Amino acid sequence: MKVGFIGGGNMASAMIGGMIQKGVVSADDILVSVRTEKSVERLTNQFGVQATTENEAVVAGSDLVFLAVKPNQIKNIINLVKNFISPEKIIVSILPGKSLQWLGTEIGKPTKLIRTMPNTPALVGEGMTGVCANDLVTEEELQLVLTLLKSFGRAEVVPEYLMDTVTGVSGSSPAYVFLFLEALADAAVAEGMPRKQAYEFAAQSVLGSAKMLLETGIHPGELKDMVCSPGGTTIEAVAVLERENLRSAVIDATRACIRKSKGVD
Repeated sequence: MKVGFIGGGNMASAMIGGMIQKGVVSADDILVSVRTEKSVERLTNQFGVQATTENEAVVAGSDLVFLAVKPNQIKNIINLVKNFISPEKIIVSILPGKSLQWLGTEIGKPTKLIRTMPNTPALVGEGMTGVCANDLVTEEELQLVLTLLKSFGRAEVVPEYLMDTVTGVSGSSPAYVFLFLEALADAAVAEGMPRKQAYEFAAQSVLGSAKMLLETGIHPGELKDMVCSPGGTTIEAVAVLERENLRSAVIDATRACIRKSKGVD
């Protein structure tokens, strides 16, 4: 199977690296189109894949194609390549806010379409990807794409109406977590800890906490209670966070992100 990528930026590079590292696709079977010869050289040297500046060549030569470009570029790209999209090819979008119906309308003919929303932790093999497909995609084809996506993290099928929610809760949320980590480290620096060490302590704490939730299945409120000793230091900090409406701020921010993804003011 030949796997194509239109676009070779950070997300596409993370996906390509994961697929090759996990052995789900060989470098020889990956084709990538990028805008410049400099990017062609980078991808060829980094991954050993076939790279080109011709989008049409990637679509024509691939069985499955990932659309990994900015949303404002996709209309022009589809116009360039749609004549090379045949009924047996699978087109996988990682574009936020672009529905299966929108993609189908732009392509203008029956096409196997899968919509995904990955996130930047894919760069370190810990991504989270939401997935939905149109009716032309078979269960076997969907499972194939899930195998590819799981090579750089976790992937779950969701109904399409939840894809904008996926954008808010995982697609964009690394930014919220980084903001929290920066603030946590700033507090440690204010108390005298070197910044590099502060980032290490803060980041490992968040990583470990997330792993506890995923591996134990214990409710996050219960996990929080396990840290909060009566009259202790942690409950004192939690009380401040509650007073400053941390939870309400996170809920409001996430829902604002979801509304933006839906195109709702």
